[in-house]
Amino acid sequence: MKYNAFGAELDRNGYAPSILQQGERCHMCGGHYIYDWLDRHEVFGGAYREKSKELGLWVLLCHHEHHIFGREAVHNNRAKDLELKQEAQRAAMAAYGWNTEEFIAQFGRNYLEDE
Repeated sequence: MKYNAFGAELDRNGYAPSILQQGERCHMCGGHYIYDWLDRHEVFGGAYREKSKELGLWVLLCHHEHHIFGREAVHNNRAKDLELKQEAQRAAMAAYGWNTEEFIAQFGRNYLEDE
């Protein structure tokens, strides 16, 4: 078994349980896999993708409408992507006891200053 630095067990793909949602529904609309399959979306991608997985900063999103192709899909809509990053920053700071500077040290910038 592997664990993250905060003691959360990682699954076989390196994911800690999400600190942003519970259950098997789209984080944005509440839909479930009967309507569209669900993708795991790491909120902070690129160089921070693995850290997002390990710290539970991921959500489930409807593949077509909210992840990849829709007008509100996080990969197509900067405003929706920023909302999700802000939510994740707040959750991480609360869950891990970080202040803004500590969050920046982990993820490179403060997404809350865009509010």
